[in-house]
Amino acid sequence: MVTVDIYDKEMAAEWNGFVARSKNGTFLFDRNFMDYHAERFSDASLVFRGKRGRLCGLLPANFHKASKTVFSHGGLTYGGLVLDHRAVQTSVNEMIALAADFYSRTLGAQSLVYKSTPYIYHSIPAEEDLYALYRMGASLTSRAVSSALVPSAGLRFRKDRRAGVARALRAGLSVEEVADCCSPLFLRFHNILTESLMKRHNVTPVHSFDEMKLLTGRFPENIRLFVVKNGDDIVSGGWVFVTSCAVHTQYLVNTDEGRRMGAEDLLLDYLISEKYASARYFDFGISTENNGMYLNENLISMKEGFGARSVCYDTYTLALPRHSAV
Repeated sequence: MVTVDIYDKEMAAEWNGFVARSKNGTFLFDRNFMDYHAERFSDASLVFRGKRGRLCGLLPANFHKASKTVFSHGGLTYGGLVLDHRAVQTSVNEMIALAADFYSRTLGAQSLVYKSTPYIYHSIPAEEDLYALYRMGASLTSRAVSSALVPSAGLRFRKDRRAGVARALRAGLSVEEVADCCSPLFLRFHNILTESLMKRHNVTPVHSFDEMKLLTGRFPENIRLFVVKNGDDIVSGGWVFVTSCAVHTQYLVNTDEGRRMGAEDLLLDYLISEKYASARYFDFGISTENNGMYLNENLISMKEGFGARSVCYDTYTLALPRHSAV
């Protein structure tokens, strides 16, 4: 028998402990990460308990009242149920059904938008939720394509990527980790990132400088910054999010000079072949827009040049049973 209740901030330590020992949770589900932008979302996270009140599942979520929609999670790259190794198919079926009924009954929600966690972030198989959603009639409403590789597979980089690495080495470029979030390099890189995104896409980074500084301070082992320097000048760099199963490139950027010199190729060669050579997966992130209907072919080709191949980031929508909100 599984029971469900709404998350309360007094449960934060218990929540975080469960995420840390789960089979498919990452530090993105830690409340110290989730709640850094809590004011932007109406939290609707759930906790599930089994025998003797033991925590057996979590659902990070937020509620958008105007559309009567619950999202898991609107502020994260992926979401969905967080489970431990004891979770089995029948109990997860029950959790999804309980969540659907709870949201309809207590919030008057009409739909659940569920961003499943890709398998490359699972320590052991953890797709019970996908079957449970299918049984309840959920539909696949978005499929983004990421690109990931297995560093230990040793796939050879494509010729153009190898040429970029060689060009950067001839130019004397070097890779440096910026471990101190109070370092001037930290601000300099964020400024370069912001300028590049505005120039090329007319957008700003998802995370502000203050937010990245805050999160890096909270998760110094998980959020790492690497820059490529030409003398004292930063010509490329990137933030990576490090989990127990996969390393994810959150931001990558080249200056015009760095692009000419192969700086990003050098950075990625270092991250894949040296720094994170023992990682299970190296995930470049998505190359799609418009719910997956537009594929940026140049972007995905760059990633494939390092040996990465496609991994789907799927989103499902479940119509909820009709109840009157309490």
